[in-house]
Amino acid sequence: MSDRKQLSERDRVFFVRVAKSAFTNPFGDEREQSDRQAAGSEPDATFEKVFESLLAELAQRIQALERAGTVDCRRYRGDDGENLATGILFHVFHQYLEPFDALIQRQIEAGGEACAAPFTGEVFATLLRYGFTREEAGKYVAVFYQTRRAFFFISQSLVGNSPCMKQLRKRLWDNIFTHDSRWYVRCFWNRMEDFSTLLLGETGTGKGAAAFALGRSGFIPYDPPRRCFTESFTRAFVTINLSQYPETLIESELFGHRKGAFTGAVEKHDGVFSRCSPHGAIFLDEIGDAGVPVQIKLLQVLQQRTFSPVGSHEELRFGGRVIAATNHSIDALRRRGTFRDDFFYRLCSDQIVMPPLSRRIQEMPSELEMLVRHILKRLSGEAYGAVMDHVLAVLRAELGGGYAWPGNVRELEQAIRRILLTGTCQGDSGAPRSGDEADVAAALDRGELTVKELTAAYCRRLFHKSGRYEEVAKRTGLDWRTVKKYVEP
Repeated sequence: MSDRKQLSERDRVFFVRVAKSAFTNPFGDEREQSDRQAAGSEPDATFEKVFESLLAELAQRIQALERAGTVDCRRYRGDDGENLATGILFHVFHQYLEPFDALIQRQIEAGGEACAAPFTGEVFATLLRYGFTREEAGKYVAVFYQTRRAFFFISQSLVGNSPCMKQLRKRLWDNIFTHDSRWYVRCFWNRMEDFSTLLLGETGTGKGAAAFALGRSGFIPYDPPRRCFTESFTRAFVTINLSQYPETLIESELFGHRKGAFTGAVEKHDGVFSRCSPHGAIFLDEIGDAGVPVQIKLLQVLQQRTFSPVGSHEELRFGGRVIAATNHSIDALRRRGTFRDDFFYRLCSDQIVMPPLSRRIQEMPSELEMLVRHILKRLSGEAYGAVMDHVLAVLRAELGGGYAWPGNVRELEQAIRRILLTGTCQGDSGAPRSGDEADVAAALDRGELTVKELTAAYCRRLFHKSGRYEEVAKRTGLDWRTVKKYVEP
């Protein structure tokens, strides 16, 4: 249309840069670079000052357009309209961070009933005033809430500043919003149920915490007349540990059963797929323990989005996402024929490997102190300095800096509890320490090592870096079974 407006060249450059920041993963280094470029800040300015400056400049430019009566983003041509709209959304979102954060906390305390959110009516009205349609405004209020939840749960559930943990948080964000969130906002915000996730890693690395962050960060529609969201994010996430049930009961726990479906089925039972909301997610923990018959039925859910309770021909629909996890080697399970290839291929839209604690500490030794503070704060409400100093002193004195932490973060949590109860801690006597490397080197210099001992030491070293037998096998040229024998004699 010929009456469509254009931004000034100065505004155009600014809003292009803001749009880039808005769609950049907040857990990646690229985000800070984008914000600095958009704000035009000095290289030595702190990130807090940079971001404060960017938001202030954005508010001033939007206010100037508003005073001129030209802030309606629908009145601008092509890219100008899109970038201005993104800048407005960025501006409005950051105006309401505190109310959204307070809503998240209230909803955690309230549980399954969706909390009222009166302030969202103001957010909705503000977006209408800036030219968004009612449908668009409703969608973006929901995206605001989802964005804030994702940031909250990823940052709170998975602490640590080691490079591998930073990469993990970035990867989880992409799992929720895709690696280009512009695609998510345009196309996938209500279509993520077809993207399943497989979490891999050793026991105790935090697969449950990662699933928790993903499962509570899904899109939940907004109801403008009621000024609330259609359901609670606490209800939207359902978990089941498949290793807790015998094979004969797993199908009933997953899909439910009808009264009289089998001996002992005295009443109807709803499984986790029935209890999960259409906008929710199911976490199938220990998926490697599921037998082939269960895998076949789960494959049907993933492919056709339907399932039937045991003893019924009724087809029910599942509209949520599937998140699964195992500490077993998926490659090994597939080679043995206990994990179906077709099920694996349908389950692995994304595979996320949780880093072992030994790797985290190796990359950044201060990670241990950060985790101790986080765990103590969770246990006592506050990480008291004297308590923390004592715990760290005992850990360092009794385990040393090279302890391998075979039980990962879970083992660390129990070690802290043991220190608080007894004043001492005992590590896993079978766990290798980095000091072993010095012993190996000395023995090698003396010519006292056999080829078998040297190979075993090298395999253990590689395994505690990667956490995967397959990776060690690839690097050494050995079969993974041989690697496992060397690592776990």
